[in-house]
Amino acid sequence: MKKLLAVMAATTALTGAAGAEGITAFNIGLLGGENAQDRLNSNECLRKYAEDALGVPVKLFAPADYDGVLQGLLGGTIDMAWLGASGYAKVYLTDPNAVSPVLVKANLDGSYTYHSIGFARKDSGITSLQDAKGKVFGFGDPNSTSGYLIPSVEIPKIIGEPMDKFFGEVKFTGGHEQTIVAVNNGDIDAGVTWADGQGNWEDGYNSGALRKAVDAGLVDMNDLVEIWKSKPIPEGPVVVRNALPEDVKAKMVALVEGLHATDPDCAYGVAAGDTSGFVPITHDYYESIIEVRKAKSN
Repeated sequence: MKKLLAVMAATTALTGAAGAEGITAFNIGLLGGENAQDRLNSNECLRKYAEDALGVPVKLFAPADYDGVLQGLLGGTIDMAWLGASGYAKVYLTDPNAVSPVLVKANLDGSYTYHSIGFARKDSGITSLQDAKGKVFGFGDPNSTSGYLIPSVEIPKIIGEPMDKFFGEVKFTGGHEQTIVAVNNGDIDAGVTWADGQGNWEDGYNSGALRKAVDAGLVDMNDLVEIWKSKPIPEGPVVVRNALPEDVKAKMVALVEGLHATDPDCAYGVAAGDTSGFVPITHDYYESIIEVRKAKSN
């Protein structure tokens, strides 16, 4: 209760009295990456704080795939979401006036990047991408930056040929958690997921899908081995729908930006691990990813 009161007080101080003008509800979209119930559980604290800050009902939406959130933002049924950079690029290329990036997750060292991580079971004998030739390789979602876009650009340069010719089979698992579980269970031979690349492998790094899988007891990282790491990728933005009233946007930005300071446990769940919180960001940071996404769609 003390923690809740502290967050409410901080939110009120930053944004004014609760009760936003011009809206009757507020919807937060949650990208895939882990199963829907875990996504809802990790963000329930944010939902409660948002409801207190805005004075209207707030709901969380966890669609089965990334595109469910992207289409919700474009169609006006979702008001705020933490997207991957590729997802933001898709929204921007579809309608550049739909949303604005406002915040980005910062790592413990203050950087705003993460990595696509290729991995396999340690007992598979696969220790590099070359070892995965002819094997079943898994990607998460076509709209995932680390789960597809960046690997689809970088991996062919390493293996020297198209992925569908090099690997025995390329599969979309549906999300990061699904890829991790599929590799761990031996359903696929190797795959990619995301992590900040900082901290210890045995912990699943400091933040990301591997860390969440470790926290959930889904995997023991000692059973897995890293076989590839991408170049640094721009961390995806928290976006808000541009059509929202300005006071609503201001209250939600202030809430998420202050979450790490006022409720570290809540921020851990929302940010998928240990971070230094969310900090301001602008569209300019994502222009390189937008160009990559545009090139892939041509």
